[in-house]
Amino acid sequence: MATYLVTGGAGFIGSNIVRKLLTLGNKVKVMDNLATGREQNIQDLLKDIEFIEGDIRSLDAVLHVMDGVDYVLHQAALPSVPRSVNDPLTSNEVNVNGTLNVLIAARDNDVQRVVVASSSSIYGNSLQLPKVETMIQNPMSPYATSKLATERYALSFHSVYGLPTVALRYFNVFGPYQDPKSQYAAVIPKFITAIQNEDTFEIHGDGEQSRDFTYIDNVIEANLLACSSANAAGQFVNIACGSRYTLNEMVSMLEKIIGKKPHPEYVANRTGDVKHSQADISAANKYLGYSPVVTFEEGLRRTVDWYKTH
Repeated sequence: MATYLVTGGAGFIGSNIVRKLLTLGNKVKVMDNLATGREQNIQDLLKDIEFIEGDIRSLDAVLHVMDGVDYVLHQAALPSVPRSVNDPLTSNEVNVNGTLNVLIAARDNDVQRVVVASSSSIYGNSLQLPKVETMIQNPMSPYATSKLATERYALSFHSVYGLPTVALRYFNVFGPYQDPKSQYAAVIPKFITAIQNEDTFEIHGDGEQSRDFTYIDNVIEANLLACSSANAAGQFVNIACGSRYTLNEMVSMLEKIIGKKPHPEYVANRTGDVKHSQADISAANKYLGYSPVVTFEEGLRRTVDWYKTH
């Protein structure tokens, strides 16, 4: 039985990963300071996991948690472009300094592999589609810059100390346990709850911006493969579906699935936002053996079903 540490394990992505690890019979430690994660996301799992309410900004705390860990799935971060624009200092402390602490603790405890969550935002507003890992990165926000630093630190620990690390560049992840009420909520949970309640909701710009929306099960699969694949160490790869949909197309799909008329309100573009995003996922396939397990439309259906019952 392997022991996994999931940092940020009470958050949206982290809590979904924790559930999967438990079903596979692993021992799981979760470290989360509950700044953006929520204990209710893992409430039903507390008897089966070791939960440490702690902050990755404390090296001592991370060193303590890392004892006996085989694999680290580092999901802890301060997400959101707008949040980083408002408060770049805290985004840097958590996403950069916090990651450095995780890597140091993993190195000092001979962890077998560290998988870090990076982001498609590091590509910036390049017109090149699809985004391929070898293209020039051009982060346009403090958040994106901190994510590029996250993966660079991880890869440097692989080359300098021999710590096996993998960086996964997530593209617009969505699914159950994503908080629709947060000030910085992602569009899908926001739109679903608004359409269900027949409320108006804001779309920044004309709604023709497109994203490679990635259902959570695909991200879970990528994390597991990143731990086990022989060729993964030292790599950075896109994790997505390799397709893209505009916000307007997504709203039309939600209208069909939910069966209620949406009431979008178009407002000004946001600073730091990217117009189009789509991933080339051939490197993830090559190094991890990854291919998407759930399509966008099926993921939307599953997500709507989850919000109906929660």
